[in-house]
Order: sequence, then C-alpha cells, then structure tokens
Amino acid sequence: MLVLTRKSNQSIMIGDEIEVSVLSVMGEKVRIGIQAPQKVPVFRKEIYLEIHREATGVAPLPDGTVPEKVAEVDKSLRDLGEGS
Repeated sequence: MLVLTRKSNQSIMIGDEIEVSVLSVMGEKVRIGIQAPQKVPVFRKEIYLEIHREATGVAPLPDGTVPEKVAEVDKSLRDLGEGS
C-alpha cells in the first residue's frame, strides 16, 4: 500500500485519468473528490463488496482476490459506470 500525505486542496493522480482531491479535513473526517472517466466505476468499498456479494454469492477475500465469476462481475461494474 502506498501511503501519501496531502492537505486540503491537494490531489494525487492515479494513472493519467483519475484525480483524487482532498476537499476538506474536519477532525477525523476527510472529504475527498474523485474525478474519473465515466467508464471507470467508483464505489464506496462497502457498496462494492455488496455488489460482488450479490453477483457471486460471496465477498472478495481479505487479500482482494475473488472467486471465478470476477470477470463477469467486473464487466457488470464497468457497465454500471458507463450507464449501460
């Protein structure tokens, strides 16, 4: 895991198309903004896990790997991001 320190109004880039910005820091809460192409699905982790759980019947393992239906679920997630 890469750990970075950022202040309000600072950003990081993921590849050439995804920008994650720190919008504000209030106590222990951090507001972030994510600017990504519409084809890239962006979900809160708990929503992402629920989508996987519903599609496959199981959640991803702690190491991030998931059962064999991964390609099918990932395609569905991308389709959601594209508005299909």
